[in-house]
Amino acid sequence: MNSQLPPGPESKGLWGDLNEFAPNPPAYLLKLAKTYGSIARFRILNRSMYLLTDPDMIREVLVKQQEIFAKTPFDKDVLGRFLGKGLVTNDGEFHKQQRRLVQPAFHMKRIQAYAEIMVQYTDRMLNGWQDGEVRRLDEEMMALTMFIVSKTLFDADAETMEMQVQAVGEAMDVVQRSSNADYRRGFPVPSWLPTRNNRERKRAAKVLAEVLGGIIAERRREGTAVDHGDLLSMLLLAQGEDGSQMSDQQVLDEAVTLFAAGHETTSNALTWTWYLLSQHPEVEAQLHEELDGVLNGRLPTFHDLPNLPYTGMVIKEALRLYPPAWVLNGRSPLTDTEVGGYPIKKGSIVFISPYVMHRLPHYFAEPEEFRPERFTPEQEKELPRYVYLPFGAGPRVCIGNAFAMMEAQLLLATIAQRFRFELVPEQEIVPNPLITLSPRDGLQMRLVAREKLAEKTVSHMVNMAYVPAD
Repeated sequence: MNSQLPPGPESKGLWGDLNEFAPNPPAYLLKLAKTYGSIARFRILNRSMYLLTDPDMIREVLVKQQEIFAKTPFDKDVLGRFLGKGLVTNDGEFHKQQRRLVQPAFHMKRIQAYAEIMVQYTDRMLNGWQDGEVRRLDEEMMALTMFIVSKTLFDADAETMEMQVQAVGEAMDVVQRSSNADYRRGFPVPSWLPTRNNRERKRAAKVLAEVLGGIIAERRREGTAVDHGDLLSMLLLAQGEDGSQMSDQQVLDEAVTLFAAGHETTSNALTWTWYLLSQHPEVEAQLHEELDGVLNGRLPTFHDLPNLPYTGMVIKEALRLYPPAWVLNGRSPLTDTEVGGYPIKKGSIVFISPYVMHRLPHYFAEPEEFRPERFTPEQEKELPRYVYLPFGAGPRVCIGNAFAMMEAQLLLATIAQRFRFELVPEQEIVPNPLITLSPRDGLQMRLVAREKLAEKTVSHMVNMAYVPAD
């Protein structure tokens, strides 16, 4: 073992590197990686931090030593206040047990049945859009994915349960905003203090418990034999090896976790995709060519996805540049250990950042460029493992990654057939690195109906045909 500490910036007094880190964490971590290489050491207050950008070291932490590297107490505290003991916040044997119980809900045969719901809800949204109007696409994508996850998670129809779905969505927004405040501050305020954030978070948690808990209780009364075809049914029907089932509280925690992860991450991925397409008309044109050739104006289905490879490549490249999970939850070793031959002390924090990994030129040539062609099957095979990490990696890889990719591709295909988007001028599009990565001030776009473009093109061609010759 190398007794020397990993390289890093010189210590800067009591605050360490906080003043450089806090204003723009992704930019600071990317600078560290480019300056110090595969492992970089820095300090926040009295805590040693390490950033890993070497695939082998990342595998050590996420796979080979995953039993030693636990979620940090900070993340467990902040996220646990609204996710309870769901998959994101628990560790060890309990995490393994819960993952085994939840996994069948995300079997491909199960989730492909949700494809029609995703497309129908998207088509319904588009019917309310008008050519030329300006919309906040980040809010539109958030609302759409919220209704989709409500239907697929607990069979809540957007019309018959609109008030309940809206209440859950607003409560989730409150708890996520309050958690973001904790992350910006760098430490969680004790939950017993009557601060505004804590009061709002408790009211929101009560709403979640009442609405989702009520649905769970109603399902229990129906009996375990009833399968509504949603994810909640699978959670209620799940049995451990000893035949035991999850408690209502654990079902609630898992449902809230899936609800949060199931709409915020996909909505942010799509928001960034629309922004990137608006800035790269040549990519947008190739996307339209594929959609028009394969679908010819009809709604996509799950079975169309293999025939829409470029659509998938666009999503993957958007996830490379703007991964919603821009940094994986910090890992803290339970004992002294080593990674890549360097000593890592118990209680220190190890960071793995998909945002940073995806922007390193030795993994992705000209990494700031938007090039979906990076993800042709041939080029994707050339990528080393643990370099492209939009859903994490190892035993804790996002359990809903197939669901999320299917949803993103179907929504992109449905919307892009009918509309393209022009960025409203004088907006500063800046990433906001909180729990997820979203545009700091939203994303205002002007809608351009593609049939209007077609009409203009045809009209222009007709007029040209009748221009008299000199």
